[in-house]
Amino acid sequence: MDVESLRYLLTLAEELHFGRSARRHYLDPGHFSRRIQRLERDVGARLVERTSRRVALTPAGERVAAHARTVLAALDRLPDAAAPREPDDGALRVGVLGFGAADRWPALRDVVTAAAPGVHLLFEDLDMDDQYDAVRRGDLDVGLVQHLGAVDGLEFRTVLRTPSVVVVPASSPLADAPLLTRDDVADEPWLRMSSAHPRFRDWVGPAGMDGRGSAVRHPASIPAAVATTGRIGMHGAAAAAFFPRPDVRFVPLDAPPVEVAVVTRVADRRPAVESFRRAADAVAAG
Repeated sequence: MDVESLRYLLTLAEELHFGRSARRHYLDPGHFSRRIQRLERDVGARLVERTSRRVALTPAGERVAAHARTVLAALDRLPDAAAPREPDDGALRVGVLGFGAADRWPALRDVVTAAAPGVHLLFEDLDMDDQYDAVRRGDLDVGLVQHLGAVDGLEFRTVLRTPSVVVVPASSPLADAPLLTRDDVADEPWLRMSSAHPRFRDWVGPAGMDGRGSAVRHPASIPAAVATTGRIGMHGAAAAAFFPRPDVRFVPLDAPPVEVAVVTRVADRRPAVESFRRAADAVAAG
């Protein structure tokens, strides 16, 4: 599969005409058509419906086009990733997963800014797949993440622990349970949740890794996904305050708590980053 064929598919999705699409890429229409056919062979699905009257993407074509936009946008950003960055000692790029430090945010921020008064914090949203790699790659300086275990090159400082809960539809028979066990939910339909860390399965359980549908990658989306699908999902208890919905319930689960930590690169000993580490220790102790 080649990148240019993905670009051709997106042009065809806009024009819905092979001739006009080919002209936009300065190609012979026959060659353009063959490239689309080759892409269909590569993905193993028919992407385009063509009749004498109209051209339209198939449902598979729409899905491939949506993913192609994401892939091409990422490729277009590669030069920015390789470009040298001007050092900015006054900014700290902070990635946050879900509710982050929850109700300890004000204390954490106050300790950081008191220790490093010239620093301003820049926010980035994290998902469960990228929560560690974004820091390890250097895209971010600090992350507020779910600590699942050691990761090469990264240092974790625990900020808080919050009980595990099961997010269930408000109409579920489980909604009013005072406490659930793994056995109580073993046969329930689960959302499929995503994380690159091998110990994520230990926390969420096999059902939460193997459920049906697209994987949920953002903790903030879990309650909405439960309400939409009628399936259940795992979360930290703080989610009830930060992501409330009237159509779901957050039911305590007899399971290890969710541990939230400040994560930084081991080799990054800049004063502003050190202030974040010390702040995490102070907030956790307080």
